[in-house]
Amino acid sequence: MSDVDEDTVMSEVDGEEDGVEEDEKVQVGNLTRETIGEGLSLLCRTGNGLGHAFIKLNLKDKRLNDIAAISSYVHVRFLDLSSNHLTVLTPLASLMDLLWLKVDNNALACLEGNPFIQLKYLQWLSVAANQLTDLSGLVGPALETLNLTGNAIKTVKSLQMGCFSNLVTLELRGNLLETTDGINLPNLQRLYLAQNAIKRLEGLEKLEHLTTLHLRDNQLESLDGLSPNMKCLQYLNVRGNAISDENTLHCLRLVSKTLRILVLSENPLGETTDYRTSVLILVPQLEKIDKEPVSPEERIEAQESIKDLQEQH
Repeated sequence: MSDVDEDTVMSEVDGEEDGVEEDEKVQVGNLTRETIGEGLSLLCRTGNGLGHAFIKLNLKDKRLNDIAAISSYVHVRFLDLSSNHLTVLTPLASLMDLLWLKVDNNALACLEGNPFIQLKYLQWLSVAANQLTDLSGLVGPALETLNLTGNAIKTVKSLQMGCFSNLVTLELRGNLLETTDGINLPNLQRLYLAQNAIKRLEGLEKLEHLTTLHLRDNQLESLDGLSPNMKCLQYLNVRGNAISDENTLHCLRLVSKTLRILVLSENPLGETTDYRTSVLILVPQLEKIDKEPVSPEERIEAQESIKDLQEQH
C-alpha cells in the first residue's frame, strides 16, 4: 500500500516594486489550449480505429480554477488534475473514454452535479485531500480503485453495490468517520480506514470478499462487529486504538479460519499484558502478530494452552 501524494499548491509571490513589498498572491486562471498541448502525451489509436490521438494529459499544479477547454479532448483516457483550485469537474462529462483520473489537492466540497455518471469506463479515481463531507453524486460502475483519503467525510452510506459493483480497493484514511456502517460492497477486497474517529464496527457482514481491513489510529475499544461472513479476511490492523480488555478479542474467533496477520500494537492492552499467546489461542492459524512472525515455540505454547482449556471443560 502506498501513501497518497500530498503535494501542496505553490503560491506565486509578487516581488517588490519601487521599494513596496506586495502581499503574496496565488495566480489562478482558466485552462488554455496551449497548456493542454504542453501536457499531452502517449499517442494511441482512437477507439474507432480510424485515427490517432494523445490519450494522456498532465495538468498537475497549473493553478487552474476552470477546465472548460478540456471538454473537446474526448480521446483522453488518463488525466491528472491534482494540485489545482477546482471546485467542479463538470467539463469532464464529455471525456467518456476516461479510465484514470486524479484530482487530489483541489477544493472540491461536493460531487453533486459532477460528471461521474457519464464516465462509464473509469477504473481508477483519486479525490484525496479535498473538502468532501459526503459522497452524494459519486457513482462508478467500472471503478476498481477509489481513493478518498484526507477529506472531511462523515458518512459513507451512499457506497452501495449497485453504484460500485466492481470496486475492490477503497481508501478512506484521514476522514471523520465514526462507524464502518454503510459500506455495502460485497466485492470489496481492501478497505483502508486509518486515522478516522471510528468507535464501532458495523455492517462488516456485507464484506464477504474483504482480505484487508486497516483500522489503525481510531477509537475502537473492542472488535465487536467482526463477522463470520468475512470469509476471506487475511490482514487486520487495529494498531493505535483503545482496546484494553483481553476479553474483547474473542471476536477474533469469527475470522480465525482465514486471518493470517494481526496488528494490535499501541493499544492499552499491550501495556498490561503480553497478548501474543492469548491471540494465538483464539486464532491458531496466525502467521504474524504485529511485525513479528509467530515462532514455533509460541505456537506450541498456545496449543498446550488450548489442550489445558479443553481438559478443564
